Amino acid sequence: MSADKPRSPIESGCPDAFQYMHPVMRKNYGQWKYHEHPKPGVLRHVAYSGDEIWTVRVGTQRILDIFSLRKLCDIGDEYADGYIHFTIRSNVEYMVADPAKVEPLIKAVTDAGYIVGGTKNSVTMLSHTQGWLHCDIPGTDASGVVKSMMDELIDEFRNCNMPNRVHITTSCCQINCGGQGDIAINVQHTKPPKINHDLVSNVCERPSVVARCPVAAIRPAMVNGKPSLEVDEKKCICCGACFPPCPPMQINDAEHSKLAIWVGGNHSNARSKPTFQKLVAAGIPNNPPRWPEATAIVKNILKAYKEDAKDWERINDWIERIGWPRFFEVTNLPFTKYHIDNWRGARNSLNASTHIRF
Repeated sequence: MSADKPRSPIESGCPDAFQYMHPVMRKNYGQWKYHEHPKPGVLRHVAYSGDEIWTVRVGTQRILDIFSLRKLCDIGDEYADGYIHFTIRSNVEYMVADPAKVEPLIKAVTDAGYIVGGTKNSVTMLSHTQGWLHCDIPGTDASGVVKSMMDELIDEFRNCNMPNRVHITTSCCQINCGGQGDIAINVQHTKPPKINHDLVSNVCERPSVVARCPVAAIRPAMVNGKPSLEVDEKKCICCGACFPPCPPMQINDAEHSKLAIWVGGNHSNARSKPTFQKLVAAGIPNNPPRWPEATAIVKNILKAYKEDAKDWERINDWIERIGWPRFFEVTNLPFTKYHIDNWRGARNSLNASTHIRF
């Protein structure tokens, strides 16, 4: 093989994205002059060459059935230019080079039951983890939480009336998937795992389970003459890290697995530095199929943010300006002992924490 011709990768790495791009995007890659936002859900990019590309963003669920996927693709073939892609938040985007195709395309997707929006200063589609359908360790159904909340927030998705963009994420466990966002809804286990000692020796690789615990709360033990494991409940932080490698250490519980809401996470450094999210509501009932308690709190936070934040302030910027005491006041959320970072491993960071200052 010639030295100047690299070997093609074999089943490794990402596929070449250019083969799926709209021809106008390929032609003007990296040469865009500016972009505009004509209306919610629609973007117009203009290249230095004078070419234009129009993008229509449509809200779709992350877990798509084959019939819905075919319907979306058929709409792309008939009303767009046959090119679509999915965003990181599971929205489908259609690209067209002719502006006359935009309105017929929007009508086609809305007639099919989908919503156009999710751009600029709106509440974006909630990103979520696997949930009950795919994950083997879920404490809740992340996709179900998303469905319930987006039903309530659909007007905030289709309109651009928030102070700035709002990213919301959900997670069905505490240790694996999940993401940081302006608002995050995560599982919160409140009790140590229940151990089925009859199964541990046959199912679990005990050294791996001991090593997996982040606070060294698990150690080998002999129970009823069988090799097993035990948990130091004074050390245990109820994270559930032991459950994936050892299913007999069941952490999920219908009564004691709750939801918690965190706010203020931000990856961007456009106007302020990146920030970690902070706990604002704990012990929320994990109440399928609609999760009304968690949805109500999220709506309340968004209402206060919408009314009080300045233009282009992200949620973390807004909280930094008004302070945490004022945040709890305007959102009517109780400040409890669970908001104080009192874990023994955090002694060195207590003074630097925004949870408590002294």
